Amino acid sequence: MECHESRIRTAETLSHYTYMTNPPPSDFSTLGISPEVLKLLSAKGITVPTPIQHSAIPTALRGEDVIGIAQTGTGKTLAFGIPLLERLHKHGKRALIVLPTRELAQQVEESLQPIARHFKIGMAVFIGGASMHRQRMMLKQNPRVLVATPGRLIDHLQQRTVTLKEVGILVLDEADRMLDMGFAPQINKILLAVPKDRQTLLFSATMPASISKIATEHMRTPVRVEVAPPGTSAAMVEQHAMIIPKDQKVTMLASLLNDMEGSALVFVRTKHGAKKLTVALRGMKINAAEIHSNKSLAQRREALGGFKSGKYRVLVATDIAARGIDVVGLELVINFDLPDNPEDYVHRIGRTGRAGKAGQSMSFVTPDQRNDLRTIERLIRKSLQTVEHPSVKGMKYSAPAPRGHQGGRRTFRRR
Repeated sequence: MECHESRIRTAETLSHYTYMTNPPPSDFSTLGISPEVLKLLSAKGITVPTPIQHSAIPTALRGEDVIGIAQTGTGKTLAFGIPLLERLHKHGKRALIVLPTRELAQQVEESLQPIARHFKIGMAVFIGGASMHRQRMMLKQNPRVLVATPGRLIDHLQQRTVTLKEVGILVLDEADRMLDMGFAPQINKILLAVPKDRQTLLFSATMPASISKIATEHMRTPVRVEVAPPGTSAAMVEQHAMIIPKDQKVTMLASLLNDMEGSALVFVRTKHGAKKLTVALRGMKINAAEIHSNKSLAQRREALGGFKSGKYRVLVATDIAARGIDVVGLELVINFDLPDNPEDYVHRIGRTGRAGKAGQSMSFVTPDQRNDLRTIERLIRKSLQTVEHPSVKGMKYSAPAPRGHQGGRRTFRRR
């Protein structure tokens, strides 16, 4: 994995890179982190920084603006969270972390809370679906870090229940996803509401023109750190595809689940599709839950919590969860439906193969979606191991079966 770093001064220099080789082997003690935080990381077994952490943390600790380009599952939360909390502890002021989904907001708060608690830095989470009254009560406790989704933060700004005048550090996490979800107007309002004299840390999986515009208009000569080219799929994920008729997908999904042990995250395109598939799986005595934007915050928490605890073996999700689910040891992601946006494929399968652990993915591709599959393969710069369902040609597949297939039937590694 290469790490690239460059200075951004004008729109014309956005594509310029100074290339660096892989970061040398190191531990967190080489990055300028305080002994207290090093102890907390060590207690959690976190001793070796990921490439994005290795490159971003020292720069952010110096107070410089950073654009971090890295795929999901590469440790971005600690890459901005450690320097943010260190600088708040030393220099005062407040910080605002803005991200696209409720699940991601809660995940970031959970990850940073141990360090924040050690420094006696209060945190508050503002997300849609939660009580506005309770959030106003949280503000009375004077939190110094606010983790928020764009829509709910704008609600508070409009009601004048929160002010951003004391924000010294602004983090825009999963920035490309926020813009893809239509949050550009809210992001622009937030950028106008925070002080110009601030540190800005922007993290994104891709670098579209809209992100470049934010960099040139709202950041101070940011250092750009890129640890994987846009579209790079998770290196530790063994990726498969099956050409299969639409009416055979539910049966094949059940077969895959029966052939393996452990849990699976299943992605579908629509909320209706998620509900329909969950009902079908439950009808086959497979414990399944669904998570999508039609579900209340309490329902989404219950579904995700139940999936993490093992109550539900299968979690059926729309793309709202592609960057907001962090399940330790998740081995399998299934794309029951291909995503509308090829880049979402990368974020979906990035839920497995995290933190150096191996994972697997299977994508169901209907015969009329072969071009969509090729588009994904061009994006990730590799060919997926592909087989055809027997009913596609009315015969058993003639193509060589990828690793993990036995006698024409897909079998995943057993735990």
